[in-house]
Amino acid sequence: MYRLYIANKNYSSWSLRPWVLMRMLDIPFEECQVPFGGTVNWQAFRAFSPAGTVPCLDDGGLAVWDSMAIMEYLAERHAGVWPADTRARAWARSAAAEMHAGFTTLRSRCPMSCGVRVRLRDHPPALARDLNRLAEVWGEGLARFGGPFLAGPAFTAVDAFFAPVAFRIQSYGLVPGGAADDYAARLLALPAMRAWYDAGLAEPWIEPGHEAEMAASGTVLQDLRAAAR
Repeated sequence: MYRLYIANKNYSSWSLRPWVLMRMLDIPFEECQVPFGGTVNWQAFRAFSPAGTVPCLDDGGLAVWDSMAIMEYLAERHAGVWPADTRARAWARSAAAEMHAGFTTLRSRCPMSCGVRVRLRDHPPALARDLNRLAEVWGEGLARFGGPFLAGPAFTAVDAFFAPVAFRIQSYGLVPGGAADDYAARLLALPAMRAWYDAGLAEPWIEPGHEAEMAASGTVLQDLRAAAR
């Protein structure tokens, strides 16, 4: 059985991607959670990941690190990771790669923290551009391939790549607009996403570095995490 190494569900957007895909596709795996902070450092993560990062998939001693590499590795072994249709698959891979490498202002200004609600101090033009592009990509996929997911009727890797954005939208009160708002709500309502969210709220860890990033962006209005009570 696969072993998937992840970090905190509250913070780790990269970990969410393969986790939610494997849950949605019913690909069995053992979850191995190693939280950020405390005594855990880069060398500790190196015990299972050559890059010292999460997520990392272990398949019988073979390590596959980075969320994109994990998706492609799974796609070689399991149907449904990418759309079967050639055009939909090409679009999905392009959109996933754009998310993997882009949307830098959205990432930096709105770091993932599932259990909080934050009012941003400002909305710089670069963030508006990212949100506009997000709405454009999501709207295009839903319109071209008929929904309810980005590349058609089934949840695939491109949806997994954008799944963390749904939590950012919820946490920071972002409104991409149009069909994107409904799509974000659809992602948040998925049973796998609900399971991740509930587990994130229940985690006992607060990691100072991630908290500082969030505090630099805005004011916490509500903290729903068990560790904050």
